[in-house]
Amino acid sequence: MIRPLGDKILVKPLEAKEVVKGGIIIPDTAKEKPQEGEVIAAGKGKTTEDGKVIALDVKKGDKVLFGKYSGTEVKIDNVQYLIMSQDDILGIIE
Repeated sequence: MIRPLGDKILVKPLEAKEVVKGGIIIPDTAKEKPQEGEVIAAGKGKTTEDGKVIALDVKKGDKVLFGKYSGTEVKIDNVQYLIMSQDDILGIIE
């Protein structure tokens, strides 16, 4: 597994739900990129210029919302993940 550094977070995108409109099934290739995910791992936090570490607001297991094109895609053991900064996280789903 990957251990993110600093304020980086490893997120597993949740599958997009199949959308049916007017009886037409939208194929997987036409679905929008998932915007929800689960935090798999998180770094220790952001280091300020004076050396203090600001802890992250998210933790392993949190369900989060993120921007449509956020993060960098990585594949580990044939599973797609995103590595992103905490700044790319829009909110935590409670």
